[in-house]
Amino acid sequence: MSRVIEWGERHQVALSLAAIAVGAAVGLGYPAAAGPLELSITPTLGLLLYATFLGVPFGRLAGAFRDGRFLTTVLILNFVIVPPIAFGLSRFVAFDQALVVGVLLVLLTPCVDYVIVFTGLAGGSRERLLAATPLLMLAQMALLPLYLWLMVGSKSATSVDLHPFVMAFLLLIALPLALAALTRALAARTRVARAVMTAALAAMVPLMMLTLAAVVGSQVAAVVGSLGTLVAVVPVFVAFAAIMTGLGAAVGRVARLDTPTRRAVVFSGVTRNSLVVLPLALALPSAFALTPLVVVTQTLIELIVMVALVALYSRRR
Repeated sequence: MSRVIEWGERHQVALSLAAIAVGAAVGLGYPAAAGPLELSITPTLGLLLYATFLGVPFGRLAGAFRDGRFLTTVLILNFVIVPPIAFGLSRFVAFDQALVVGVLLVLLTPCVDYVIVFTGLAGGSRERLLAATPLLMLAQMALLPLYLWLMVGSKSATSVDLHPFVMAFLLLIALPLALAALTRALAARTRVARAVMTAALAAMVPLMMLTLAAVVGSQVAAVVGSLGTLVAVVPVFVAFAAIMTGLGAAVGRVARLDTPTRRAVVFSGVTRNSLVVLPLALALPSAFALTPLVVVTQTLIELIVMVALVALYSRRR
């Protein structure tokens, strides 16, 4: 089993790219598969996070909660530095209000779920990022309506529904984390729990592949169908990822964080909460019909960026 795990970790970048390619092929070749694939995202991502949390040293979580320097750094990065950058980049699509709202919705909300997985794959401090998750979630729930009101007006701000944020935290963070903690506790006493831990850790890379394929396969046909309009947001999202990679590394150095913690800061700054804000975009009036597709476009670009960052940091290791 250990050989299987080592092989998967060694080839995880190539396998992730293959999963993205397969997802795109399925989504474009069989558009009817989009619905079932979309329904599979939450349970698959939940299983992936459960497997990830099994590898988190829970004894170090208490220290991570007390790491004020890291927590302050990620809060400043995501809620002080990111907003003006997001607003500035949104000006490149200011000719279309639906595009602007989509860009701001997704760029103003830091990711709290699969960012933990990618951070761990890149050798980053996933336990610190996990400890920061409640703060990041609460802060974006409070600040997103305010930022939207300041940047695009009250109509978009009042359309924000907090329900998807709460459900995402419960289903993708709280539940997998509690199950992982229970499994680790039982593993010290029962053979079954130890077998579950071993199997879950071996399934990490396959679960990542399934998640990537499901996300891409469920959304790619819709994006391609409106590519003529959505092409305008592609350079915006690519520029955001590039800017935040550099700024995240710089902020981490200024805060005098160690290498794994700096990587966690970078991934927190780059990765956005697209799977959570997508329901918000879908709930907007018909005049914003393109807004959900903007969010989906960011997801597809971000997945490729995440794989590239994992490859970059893995090579440095």
